[in-house]
Amino acid sequence: MSNTPADRSVASKVTEVAIFILGIALLIVVIDGLPLDVFSPESKSFFFAVGAVGIWRYTWWLIQALRSVWYNHRIFPRLRAEADALGEQALPPELYVLCTSFRIEPEVSFQVYEALVREVADYGVPTTIFASVSDRSDVDVITHVMDENGWPGNIELRYMFQKGDGKRSAMAEVLRAISRRMPAPGALLVSMDGDIRLEPGTLSRSLSFFSVQEDLGALTTNNSAIVTGGDATKEWYDLRYAQRHLVMSSMSVSRRQLVLTGRYSAFRADLATQPEFIDLVENDHVDHWRFGTFKFLSGDDKSTWYWLLKNGWRMLYIPDVFVSGFEELPDRKRFFHSTTDLMRRWYGNMLRTSNRAIALGPRPMGLFTWWSLVDQRLSMWTTLIGPTVAILVTLFIRPSFIFAYALWILFTRGLVTLILAWQRGRFSPLWVPLIYYNQVWGALLKTYVSFRFNRQAWSRQGISAGEPNDPEAVKRQRRVGHVLHGFACGVLLYVLIISTGVLQPPDLTSLSILTDGSHAEEQGKVDDRWLSLALADAPEGGSVQLPAGEFRLDADQLVSNDGADRPRARHVLGAEDDATRLIVTPELARHLRDSRGRPIQGTAACPQPAGCTLELEQHSMRFQDLQIQVDTGQPVDAVASVTPQSKEKA
Repeated sequence: MSNTPADRSVASKVTEVAIFILGIALLIVVIDGLPLDVFSPESKSFFFAVGAVGIWRYTWWLIQALRSVWYNHRIFPRLRAEADALGEQALPPELYVLCTSFRIEPEVSFQVYEALVREVADYGVPTTIFASVSDRSDVDVITHVMDENGWPGNIELRYMFQKGDGKRSAMAEVLRAISRRMPAPGALLVSMDGDIRLEPGTLSRSLSFFSVQEDLGALTTNNSAIVTGGDATKEWYDLRYAQRHLVMSSMSVSRRQLVLTGRYSAFRADLATQPEFIDLVENDHVDHWRFGTFKFLSGDDKSTWYWLLKNGWRMLYIPDVFVSGFEELPDRKRFFHSTTDLMRRWYGNMLRTSNRAIALGPRPMGLFTWWSLVDQRLSMWTTLIGPTVAILVTLFIRPSFIFAYALWILFTRGLVTLILAWQRGRFSPLWVPLIYYNQVWGALLKTYVSFRFNRQAWSRQGISAGEPNDPEAVKRQRRVGHVLHGFACGVLLYVLIISTGVLQPPDLTSLSILTDGSHAEEQGKVDDRWLSLALADAPEGGSVQLPAGEFRLDADQLVSNDGADRPRARHVLGAEDDATRLIVTPELARHLRDSRGRPIQGTAACPQPAGCTLELEQHSMRFQDLQIQVDTGQPVDAVASVTPQSKEKA
């Protein structure tokens, strides 16, 4: 495996040490705040939703990781040995390079073309470079590069000026120009962006694989980033490339990919110059029942990938060859805004193409690749289950669950980071929060885009497309998108609310209260279950403040065989003026003493400061500012249940 370029952008050591210390501090806080009874039966909805879905998601991710390791350590070394053994026999008769540049800084363009010219000159194959540029300054830069390198004899240079309506039309013009030259059998085409620098040996170490595999239609390589921006931006790009490496390595086991990256990909020239291929690059579109017919603005790498996939050609990822991209956020001072714009464009390209690829079925691509495409559609919803359930359970059942979820995040994302770091060759503690950000915020963006994928924008070129010209039609489309998106999110939220027990179907007693006015006085009573949870969630030795109303308490709520929901509160305070009444069972009353230390048999007041005391096995508790009444046999079902919000009404 070759070394990563030395000038790859990463965060400073100071930032990484600071993030590591903050992570350790957060872990200590989470463990300290984690209740001892967090694994009680009341946690089952939380752990089923978060744990079961997490097991499914991370099992799939682990399969991808294992396939990646298998490819990099078993399959690819054999392929590399076969390719290297061919030597000069692997050289194509001629090479074409398509390089598109749009308003790239001259300093970057100089480095890109200098590396390209030197690489092509060293490769030694007759090569035609088609420079698709946007203005005359690009020509001056490229001419200067050629002067500096003495105009190598094996290089022919052609300039083509872009129309300014997007990268697709520029690529199509170059591909047509190449087709008119009638490439020789076995000729190859390299398609690359104008901000990608080829590292030494890129051509010789990647293009030789076409001679090894006759059914190989295209390949792409590993990436590194030279980032202009802060530490978070640098690690965000490096993390994305680490994740890209894992997935592309895994997919190469099946000799397929999920995208042919526009940064640098190589094709057989006879495929890339076919009229259908060129037409798809230039005029790729979708026919949608709601959006009608609209052309794709960006995502040319998805169109080239789809054509090869549909026609049964194999694809390959070369992990030991790096190309370096000059990366910069659209607005380097606004990390969240800029990363959102980029992810929205990337995910839009994926969603616009995946449906038709899934419709092809497993036959032309294999079952694993097909299911990977299906999983892209599912993962945007399953990723949201964990944080949604954590919020619901924390707000409505037990606040302490937030600590359990935080521990789950630190553990799972930390493990993912270690596996990525092992394969990438470096570790950064910034990856832990950035992975969670990419997953959760990325999933939200995917669901948003999936109902609006006709809306397209390209920040660098300042163009947008996909929506009708009629303003009223635009409003109508957007309104329907909002409704459908809201409905889908509402269904997911409703299912999770029911499954977590936040919302329960009404029981017979509740229905009778709603339909029978004679039960109006029952509205002031509070669910005894809420009291159990309140006693368990209180700090060790702390107190619980009860609102006005009636509460029921029995020994089963204080003692259980497995220690679940062990009450930690030691003081229970009622509302003023003895407006709080605690109804206890005779069994529990035997362990209660009033303010004078006498057993409670009927009704007793528990004023401050002495109050009433309870001594039951290991539990010691004091009740103040409330009345205690021993239950004389009233059926439990006759006690109405209302939510603790009655405290506010009181």
